[in-house]
Amino acid sequence: MFKSISNSLLIAIYIYMVLVTGFSCRQKKEESVVYGSNAKAGNYREVKGIKIYYEIYGEGKPLLLLHGNDGSIYSMRMQIPYFAKHYQVIAIDSRSQGKTIDNRDSLSYDQIAADINGLLDQLKIDSTYIIGQSDGAIAGLIMAIRYPAKVKMLVAMAPNTRPDSAVLYPSVEKESITKLAKYEDSLKAGHKQATNGLKLLRLMQDHPHISDTELATINAPVMVMCGDRDVIQLSHIIEIFRSIPKSNLCVLPGSTHTALRQNTDVFNENIHRFFSRPFIMPNSF
Repeated sequence: MFKSISNSLLIAIYIYMVLVTGFSCRQKKEESVVYGSNAKAGNYREVKGIKIYYEIYGEGKPLLLLHGNDGSIYSMRMQIPYFAKHYQVIAIDSRSQGKTIDNRDSLSYDQIAADINGLLDQLKIDSTYIIGQSDGAIAGLIMAIRYPAKVKMLVAMAPNTRPDSAVLYPSVEKESITKLAKYEDSLKAGHKQATNGLKLLRLMQDHPHISDTELATINAPVMVMCGDRDVIQLSHIIEIFRSIPKSNLCVLPGSTHTALRQNTDVFNENIHRFFSRPFIMPNSF
C-alpha cells in the first residue's frame, strides 16, 4: 500500500515539475522578446523617402498597431502577444520615432498616415484592423478618412482632432507649454539632440486639423476609447464619437491615457470583442 502511495506521489511530483518547468520556459521565452528590437520579426521598407521599421507577429487577418507620440513598437508591448494569438500583428515605428529615422524639421499626421498607407501597399495588404493610441489614434482616423479601403475596423484610443484648449485639460496643456520651452532653450544652447523631441512636441502643438465633417465621412466601424482620467477631455472624446456614423464609445474605468499598459486586460479584451463580433449600434428607444 505504502509503495503504491509512494509511486503515485512520485508520479504526481514528476507531472508537477514538468508543468512548472514548461511554464517557466514559456515565460522566459516570452520575456526574452524585446518588442521593437526583435531582429527575427523586424524589417525595413522604404516609403516616402524614409525607411520604416516594422515587426510582424502571428498569423491570420492583419492588425496594425500604431503607437503614441515619442513612442515606438515597444509602447504596444502589452498588446502584441495577446493579439498575435488571433491576428497577424503588424507593429510599426512611426516617422521620426523608434527605429524609423527622419531628419527633416517638420512632421504632420497626414504625413504619418501617408507613410502607413504606403507601407500597407508594399506589404500587399488591402485592408486591416487598426488599433491606435493617442497620435496613433489620430493617424488611424486620418487613414479612415483619406484611405477608407485600407481600414476594416478601427479602435481609436484617446485621439484629438484639433490642438486647442477644449481638447486637453488645463494642467496638461500647461505642462506641454513648459516642455516646449525647455526643448527650445536646449536647442538654442546647441544641443542638437533636442531637435527631434521639439519636432514631435510641435506636432502635437500645431496639429491635427480634422473637422467633424471629415469624421462624418468615415465608413469603417470605429470604437472611440479613452480612460476616465485621460489627458484628453471626455467632452472632446464624445464629440468625436458622435461625429462618426458607425461608432461605439468605450470609457475605461480607473484608467489614464496609458490604459493600454495600465489596464491591459480590460483594454485588450474590449478591443478583441469589438473586432470579433458583428458591429452593432443598439438603440434604447
